[in-house]
Amino acid sequence: MIEFLIGVDGGGSGTRVRLARADGQLLGEGQAGPSALLHGIKNAWAAVEEATARAFEASGVAQPARAHIAIGLGLAGVHNKQWAANFVAANPGFAAVALETDAFTTVLGAHEGQPGAIIALGTGSVGEILHTDGSRHEVGGWGFPSGDEAGGAWIGMKAINHVQQVIDGRVAGSAFSQAVADACGGARDRIQVWLANANQTAFAQLARIVLQYAETDTTARGILSEAGRQVALIAHGLDPSGTLPIALCGGLGEPLRAYLPPALQQRIVPPKGDSAAGGLRLIQQHLKE
Repeated sequence: MIEFLIGVDGGGSGTRVRLARADGQLLGEGQAGPSALLHGIKNAWAAVEEATARAFEASGVAQPARAHIAIGLGLAGVHNKQWAANFVAANPGFAAVALETDAFTTVLGAHEGQPGAIIALGTGSVGEILHTDGSRHEVGGWGFPSGDEAGGAWIGMKAINHVQQVIDGRVAGSAFSQAVADACGGARDRIQVWLANANQTAFAQLARIVLQYAETDTTARGILSEAGRQVALIAHGLDPSGTLPIALCGGLGEPLRAYLPPALQQRIVPPKGDSAAGGLRLIQQHLKE
């Protein structure tokens, strides 16, 4: 018998889960490291289970056997059908598993299952819309480094590219460029080592420096203004008619709001829930079906 439900939001920077009883009563939350599928199926399940254990611990409820838990997951990397199939096949024993993209669970959470759009801005970026007829449409989410415009890793890549030009003498340096350089080792040879080992999570960590200097540095502000323009392009791709509400989600959603074109700012609504809440809604729908 299913006693508990888990909703999972798993991305390239971390994993968050929401724990509820079978009747939907919320109990607690837990966090762990990344569970994006590009980090590996085994690692993804390990992060999900660690976050789940922390949610039970935080709620003060003893964790039962997996056979008494149903789990709904929104994970980065589900677009890769083979990864998704491998992940579900590796289910360590949960009573039921419902897997979707983190974009779709974010839509479910943000609009409580009703029609609307989201643009999720975290390590990466993606837009998704749920139309009034129940159909879905996604924009972006192609992955770093070829896509994910306006995401943290994309912002970080712009920042380190600026540092490269400063070190070469192509453009003038500043306190901003020095702060980014210092975060990546400081000197040219150390920065090259950093670049050789950097993944999307490492690039995304540079975004906070861009945000920190945006008010005082024109280059940092320019990077965020370009990010805002990219968000507007995603919004247009999602809903050219501009009729459905759009929620900005993810860790960079609120910080980037000030850099959006004014016309788009007027359409933004606060999300009613997050991707973990959407994961709970997903598994509830799955069990009804």
